Amino acid sequence: MRTTSMLVDHDVLIDAGTGVGDLTLAELAQIDHVFLTHSHLDHICSIPFLVDTVGGMRTKPLVVHALPETLEVLRDHIFNWKVWPDFTVIPDVEHPFMSYAPLALGDSVTVRRRRFATLPANHTVPAIGYSVTGESGGTLVFTGDTTNNDALWPIVNRIRNLRYLIIETAFCNRERVLAEASKHLCPVMLAEELSKLERDPEIFITHLKPGEIELTMQEIEEDAGEFNPRMLQNGQVFEL
Repeated sequence: MRTTSMLVDHDVLIDAGTGVGDLTLAELAQIDHVFLTHSHLDHICSIPFLVDTVGGMRTKPLVVHALPETLEVLRDHIFNWKVWPDFTVIPDVEHPFMSYAPLALGDSVTVRRRRFATLPANHTVPAIGYSVTGESGGTLVFTGDTTNNDALWPIVNRIRNLRYLIIETAFCNRERVLAEASKHLCPVMLAEELSKLERDPEIFITHLKPGEIELTMQEIEEDAGEFNPRMLQNGQVFEL
């Protein structure tokens, strides 16, 4: 089972779940930036191993971009010398293996002519999504973990060259109460959200629960089939 992580070209990660483990050592060493959506384990778990594995192979720190609340969780609960060393001061403060870059909602960061802009998300902890605009001007939106989110869609609908939308659906319909409590989506809720979309991107579904993938995708087809959503595949490539 792989958890959320997306590689942009060769040097940027959006989230750092277990999918990072599919990369080779040489590929890991090329990652300069990680953009996090939120602090839950399935989205951050590979950062400690990544920086520990390749920190000494690099000439500059790995930059972790996230909301201040997310960075606080990393400082207090992961890189605290009890769970893992604090790589923001290793090997020394002047030459750390890792650094933090706080983000606010509405911020954007340009990395080698690719623009990463924060988007609102509605989750159980402070969270954001991202839009990624490539050199050719095409844009991908990743909602991150979210439930019903009216604040998102006016922003998405203003993106002229929106090519792809990656949106979560974590639960099947019979678990709607759990989806609402944990601030995720189920297929009925997904259909409600997609009805707010005024663009025509290709739509891909992520964050499906193991053991319920077939059922959830069947329900997505029944409830939101008019939007032609497809399941996001491991290793899938998008051109921007």
